[in-house]
Amino acid sequence: MSHPADYPLSLAVEDFVPVVLTTAAAVRLITPAAATGRRGRLTAAGGALLIAAGGLSKAVWKLVVALDGPDLQPLNTALFPLLSAGFLLLALALLRLPPPAPQSPAPAPAPGEIRRLERTFAVLWPATATVCLALRSTAPALVLTVAAVTVCAVRLILLARGAGDTWAAGAAGVWLLGMYVLGPLAARPDQSVALQWVEQSCNTLTQAAVVVAARRLAAALPGPAAAPTPPHPPGPPGPATPTDDDRTVTP
Repeated sequence: MSHPADYPLSLAVEDFVPVVLTTAAAVRLITPAAATGRRGRLTAAGGALLIAAGGLSKAVWKLVVALDGPDLQPLNTALFPLLSAGFLLLALALLRLPPPAPQSPAPAPAPGEIRRLERTFAVLWPATATVCLALRSTAPALVLTVAAVTVCAVRLILLARGAGDTWAAGAAGVWLLGMYVLGPLAARPDQSVALQWVEQSCNTLTQAAVVVAARRLAAALPGPAAAPTPPHPPGPPGPATPTDDDRTVTP
């Protein structure tokens, strides 16, 4: 990678664009996740927050060094640890989503399976972070990020197929393919500024694809159930309609 001081300001500013796009996609998926209850909504919201934090940490680092500021390496190295945690939470939220149709190829896991996944994910991230600290490398977190993104993308594709939305399924597939290409590129130690422009342009297009998938899929999936409208209180009783027995016959 080029020396931090060599980053042009335009490159650093452009790095915020894919961050905004990925965050927008994750936020858009909070609404259908809320249909599964408060836990699903909080899981999706937590994932979106961590994804935004990871992307912003790297983008802010680039901006600071492009402005000839200090080389704040903790911001740089926080990218994949935060992204891996965020996409793990988003994957859990997506796995909770009910299928859009009875014969959908994306049935929701049973509650017992969800609990097992939660326990597995809860152990997986701390274990990966420990390995990262032991190796003094974020490569294990990168691998976990790619794995979590794979779960998210495959789930989006299956849900889109169940909803009959080919465009959403294709966009999620483009996102998955792009993330497989971009992950190793981002981890390369030697990158020229020209190569980083290519990488960030591809990253922007990749994250735009997941925005398309999330928007279309969120519109096809059920949102939170609306609260029932309380019945109107009964009004004052009107005059009783006389029946035949109540009528008095006048001689």
